[in-house]
Amino acid sequence: MNGYIKKGRAILLAILALAFSGLIILRYAQLAFTKTIPNMPSPPTVQRGSIVDKNGKTLAVSTNFYHFGVTPSAITDVEAFTHAVAPVLGEDESSLKAAIAEAKNATFVYLKKKLDQAVYDELRDLCDKNKYHFVRFDRIPGRVYPENTLASQLIGYMGDDGMGLAGIEYSMQSKLSPPQSPDAVGELQGKHIYLTIDANLQFKLEKIANAAMENTRAESLMLIAAEAKTGEIISYISLPAANLNEYGRATDEERKDRPATDSYEPGSVFKIFSVASFLDSGAIKPDDLFYCDGLYERKMPSGERIRITCLEHHGWVSAREALAGSCNDALAQMSEKLESEQFLARIRMLGFGERTGVELPGETTGTVHHTSDRTWSARSKPTIAIGQEIQVSALQMVQAATAIANGGIPAQLTFISRITSYDGKDEYIHVPSYKPQVLSKQTANYILSCMETVAQVGTGHRASLGDISIGVKTGTAQMADLVNGGYSKTDFLSNCMAIFPIEDPEIVLYIVIQKAVGETYAGRIVAPVIAEAADAIIDHLGLSRGGAASLAHSGRISIASGEQVTIGATVPNFTGLPKRQLLPLLNRTDIKIKITGDGWVQSQTPEPGTPVTENMEIELFLD
Repeated sequence: MNGYIKKGRAILLAILALAFSGLIILRYAQLAFTKTIPNMPSPPTVQRGSIVDKNGKTLAVSTNFYHFGVTPSAITDVEAFTHAVAPVLGEDESSLKAAIAEAKNATFVYLKKKLDQAVYDELRDLCDKNKYHFVRFDRIPGRVYPENTLASQLIGYMGDDGMGLAGIEYSMQSKLSPPQSPDAVGELQGKHIYLTIDANLQFKLEKIANAAMENTRAESLMLIAAEAKTGEIISYISLPAANLNEYGRATDEERKDRPATDSYEPGSVFKIFSVASFLDSGAIKPDDLFYCDGLYERKMPSGERIRITCLEHHGWVSAREALAGSCNDALAQMSEKLESEQFLARIRMLGFGERTGVELPGETTGTVHHTSDRTWSARSKPTIAIGQEIQVSALQMVQAATAIANGGIPAQLTFISRITSYDGKDEYIHVPSYKPQVLSKQTANYILSCMETVAQVGTGHRASLGDISIGVKTGTAQMADLVNGGYSKTDFLSNCMAIFPIEDPEIVLYIVIQKAVGETYAGRIVAPVIAEAADAIIDHLGLSRGGAASLAHSGRISIASGEQVTIGATVPNFTGLPKRQLLPLLNRTDIKIKITGDGWVQSQTPEPGTPVTENMEIELFLD
């Protein structure tokens, strides 16, 4: 040993050992005296609240989707892989091969996005079985819209990042998905938004609206129904409409929320607000007469000549008769009785020229000119009186009509009935609010009676219901020619306003059809739709009427057998099942079952056949 371990080597080894030991001691001391940094907790997850109709029917519910992708360079047999996964993805093998080939130099490429839970489960099993280690599934928060196109512009859409992109999903983002605070842990619960619309009524009216679109071959249609006394909008339609479950494929026209964002010249429907302004200011009286010879013509001191034609020679007419016959000449003469500034002030008091303040993004203010505007001329006032040279929105028209229905007091329109916490506790309940009185009760009642005359013997007689009183005003307006300027000779906007019943107004109903092909006269194409829609509303709400539809029932009901209820890949039909058969479902942890009421299932959301997704909420209504 003495010959092998020399003195120098032993000293070097000892020095190295001491140095190593010293390093260990130093590192230990550093760790011992360094303040420990606690592990940061995982950021909280957010469970987005649902959007439901006024009765609790689900219109938007949270779920999970999955993006499916691969690492192209790691695929050893592209042919076998695409042959295996193509049927599950619902894609052609050739398109998958092409996508992989195009991305051969990329580290990763998505083959398909937004797979639902059922497809994910099947595909995951397939990939695990075949040991496809080159695949990746990215889970993303998603939204299922059980009613597809129903009220789609109102409900809106949520993007892949969990942010609302349109409609109530956008405007109520902070309620549906509360912002995360830095110190929050666990799961945050969003609020449930109860809309004012009735999904069942919405469905009935959308069916009527779609038939009108088809019959008139129109480019678009808007329909709004609101409770006059509360301002709650019970139906909101904009056609064409997007399928919210395929929002990425929708066109701009399908996504457009026309009643809120579009402004247009309303034409003769606006005459009810013009006459109301003239009467309320004292400029005219109900028994004043105006002579219509088919042409309103004036030459101003400045040399400017005004010519406004009328479709008829109405002769001597009162304000009531002028509205019944939609007389342009008489309305233009009435406008002479009121100063321009006062007339414009009255129009603005009715809400035109400003947003209504509903809970929707991008609402237009429309356009109400000032006398100082460059475009103001001697013909502006009489032209505005007949519904031209003014831009309005459908929501503004409905809100102004509530003033006529409510004795001169406009109701604030709203889409939100109530907001509840995730466990169902009310945090907000809508209480009707009203704007300052803009018309005297006498004027409002007089205009309402004039509208009834229009429905009985005037241009809106096709909207008459017969067994319940209704007041209407129709209007057909030439649309702007965006290419050549001026007004188009082929494109028209046909609209009709209705209020019913006259004795105690409950509903304001308004429809707009744009660019119909063939017949465009509002009295012929929109007034009948108003009658059909009003009938549906009256029967649905159970308003008192003569000859109302009734339903006979034998008094016997069919009760399902006591078999065990199971839920597979799709939601079954629970109708008729007793509550005792449903109770075992409450033990499910992958889905949420909510049972409302006692007895037997009368209705459910989502509807039977809807694909079952993770954390889906199924609500059953018993009676």
